[in-house]
Amino acid sequence: MGRIRSLINYFTLFERCLWLCSIALITVSFLIFDRSSYISLAASLIGVTALIFCAKGNPAGQLLMIVFALIYGYISFTFAYYGEMMTYLGMSMPMAAFSFISWIRNPYKGNRSEVRIARVGRKEIVFIAVLSVVVTVVFYFILDAFGTANIIPSTLSVATSFFAASLIFRRSPWFALAYAVNDVVLIVLWSMAMFTDPSYVSVTVCFVVFLVNDMYSFINWRRIEKRQKS
Repeated sequence: MGRIRSLINYFTLFERCLWLCSIALITVSFLIFDRSSYISLAASLIGVTALIFCAKGNPAGQLLMIVFALIYGYISFTFAYYGEMMTYLGMSMPMAAFSFISWIRNPYKGNRSEVRIARVGRKEIVFIAVLSVVVTVVFYFILDAFGTANIIPSTLSVATSFFAASLIFRRSPWFALAYAVNDVVLIVLWSMAMFTDPSYVSVTVCFVVFLVNDMYSFINWRRIEKRQKS
């Protein structure tokens, strides 16, 4: 009981409300539009829980993202979104594992529940951007060969995911903003899918919730960054 109380107190009132509202919205959309794909519900709940930990700079968020990437990769496979499947299983999941190691090795003043935020220079940003373009071009032809559905937004998702994953590994606050852009791409992608199968409305709602959480992550990381510098 004491551990549960300390875990609850670890988050601010706003963060608790954000998590609870996110859970409620995802669950309600599942009950209205799906009620069958419990694996999608599980992925969404794990994902949004991971984000609230990531917003605190807690390495536990990266462990949960590994689980989310595995499940989401399977869901993408069921709708022939091979770009999403390969992105999450071949890139997001390994990057989450590398990021977990990076965060664990760089605690802020010995506090393993808060990562030490790093500053990424302009040259490194340019390098990551150029590498993202190269990866995107290569993936476009791979996705085209696999007959990927909605190939343009699928390819854009690869680009934004790679850019964001690189920044989260480098412990930069800008990772959250990059993931917010990725969320917008995914909202478009799954909105297309839900016109074919209404059960995917719950997945679309999931990424709307992710967008809100990622925007909060960016704000909170900037706040943490200022505190760490002072």
